[in-house]
Amino acid sequence: MGRGGEELSAELSGALQRCLLGGKSGAGAGIDLASLSIADGKICWDLYIDCLVVSADGNLLDALAAAIKVEDDGYVGEFLCSMAALSNTLINKVEIAAYTSSDEQPEVDLSDEEFLKFDTSAVPVIVTLTKVGKHYIVDATSEEESQMSSAVSVSVNRKGHICGLIKRGGTGLDPSVILDMISVAKHVSEQLFDKLDSEISAAEAYERE
Repeated sequence: MGRGGEELSAELSGALQRCLLGGKSGAGAGIDLASLSIADGKICWDLYIDCLVVSADGNLLDALAAAIKVEDDGYVGEFLCSMAALSNTLINKVEIAAYTSSDEQPEVDLSDEEFLKFDTSAVPVIVTLTKVGKHYIVDATSEEESQMSSAVSVSVNRKGHICGLIKRGGTGLDPSVILDMISVAKHVSEQLFDKLDSEISAAEAYERE
C-alpha cells in the first residue's frame, strides 16, 4: 500500500471509530463495550474489524459502515458481498472461576460449544451527502466526489438518532444547510436499513439451504 493508501486507511479507520464508539462517556456508541467485558477491569474481549477495499469508486465510508453490519459467507447479494461482519459474529460463552483477592487474576473456562451472538442492533449506518453546486448526492461516485465543494457524513442508528457527523472539504456550510442534510440523511438511512435487513435475511436463508 502506498503513502496515499495509508493516509486514506487512517482517515477511514478514524472516521469509523468516531461513528461506532460515540463520545468519551460511551454515549451514542454503536457497540456496547460492556458486552465485551468478562471480568470488570480485568479481562475483556478484543474486537477487531478488518475491512478490505477491493474497489475505490467513491463513497467508501458508507460502504464500510454497511459492511460491518452485513455478513456474507458465499452468498452474492445485490448490495454487498464477500465481507466479514458483526451480524454473524459469535462470542464464546465464558465461565469465571471464583476469586477472592481484587489483585488476583480470575480463571476462565472458555466454552467451545456455547456461543453468544454479537448484538448489532445499535450499530449505525453512515449516509454521506456530497455537495456539488446546489445539489446533494447520495452514494457519490469518485468522479462526482472530485467535483464536490464539501461532503457531510451522518452516522444514524436504527432509532433515527444521530451518532456522529463528519465534514470533508474546505468550503464552509451554513447551519441551515447542515440541518437539511441531516434530515435527508435520516430519511435515506431508513431505506438503507431496510435494504441491509433484506440482505441479511437473504444470506441467512441461503445458508440454510
